[in-house]
Amino acid sequence: MWPADHLEDAPGDRTRLKNMQQLIQLRWLAVFGQIVTIEVAHYGFRIPLPLEPMLIVLAALIGFNVASLLRWRTGREATNTELFVAMLVDVATLTAQLYLSGGATNPFASLYLLQVILGAVLLQAWSSAALVVITGLCLIGLALFSRPLALPLDLDRGLASPYIQGMVLCFALNASLLLVFITRINANLRARDARLASLRQRAAEEEHIVRMGLLASGAAHELGTPLATLSVILGDWKRMPEFTSNPELLQEVDEMQAQLKRCKTIVSGILLSAGEARGESSTATTVVTFLDDLVQEWRDSRPVTTFVYENRFGHDLPMVSDSALKQTIHNVLDNALEASPHRVTLDVERVDDRLVLTVTDAGPGFAPHMLTQLGKPYQSSKGRPGGGLGLFLVVNVLRTLGGNVTAHNLAEGGALVRISLPLSAVILEEEEPNAS
Repeated sequence: MWPADHLEDAPGDRTRLKNMQQLIQLRWLAVFGQIVTIEVAHYGFRIPLPLEPMLIVLAALIGFNVASLLRWRTGREATNTELFVAMLVDVATLTAQLYLSGGATNPFASLYLLQVILGAVLLQAWSSAALVVITGLCLIGLALFSRPLALPLDLDRGLASPYIQGMVLCFALNASLLLVFITRINANLRARDARLASLRQRAAEEEHIVRMGLLASGAAHELGTPLATLSVILGDWKRMPEFTSNPELLQEVDEMQAQLKRCKTIVSGILLSAGEARGESSTATTVVTFLDDLVQEWRDSRPVTTFVYENRFGHDLPMVSDSALKQTIHNVLDNALEASPHRVTLDVERVDDRLVLTVTDAGPGFAPHMLTQLGKPYQSSKGRPGGGLGLFLVVNVLRTLGGNVTAHNLAEGGALVRISLPLSAVILEEEEPNAS
């Protein structure tokens, strides 16, 4: 039901710290419960108890818990050994109180089981096994060396017997504490497992991106030579009399050269994103200029009927032209254009310290299952092999830059995709002018 031998915590995992904080809360309940139990037994049932030594043990437990509370407020992660030591302190104080109040004959001796179960949940195998041995030895020691309380043997009275009442109360206490704290501890473990699963998924996606990048880079290298050959051939054609004397053929050659130039630009962008620039270098620009230029390039090279672009970024900031970010925005616009060939809208604005781009279309919208798995590879409504990689790359590029992408369908029809990116990831901070 519960894992006894936990995986080592990943960096940044706070599961053991949260479990230590649960132990501190449990210890406060133990302090309160001991005070109430001592008062009821000594003054209610008139059972003679050594109050002074029992209160000294209680004060020591309070002091230890205060020190623990101060120590773990720093947020430092706890280790298995520190959890083990904390539980040994609890076992020691329980043993001392039982020794002073009847030893193994005390009905609250079964509280050892609470420590054993918590140890099995919280500790590694060696330390939980050690805790079982220690609690067993403590119980044997109480049976050998402690003195039972002078209580009448009235077990035949049933629930009217103070001993039976103590056993019932101890059972209720054990069951309640186990229900509350095991539930909380399991919630901590489930949160840890969910975080580890998310990290594994992210690592798998990043590995997928690396493989895609290697394939794209290799393809770009292979395409470089035939594209250069085609460029030379088209240049020769353009000078041939057969073409110079025919305006229609010359226009088609010009169109072919334009498309070839676009292909070479795409190949250069792929290699630049892979860190293999083909002579082109990143250039200094501004946020507004960068967005205006990429929108103009996209508009000129796509068959869009109606494209509404509004740049409300406001006070401009310097940045370096980033081909990966440019291709990311182009991917979002391409998806919108494919879903809605007649109308695409791009709205740019600055919200606090973030760049926010909102793309809307008038298409059929996203399928419900795509919205719940936005950015997962091969999740596409287009029904073709390899579909869905565009948004997958968009999500992962933005995540690398500290941004995010959200999407939802519009009530009036169509879909909205919103890109949010921290300005610190793109601007030149050292050259940023003072905001007016």
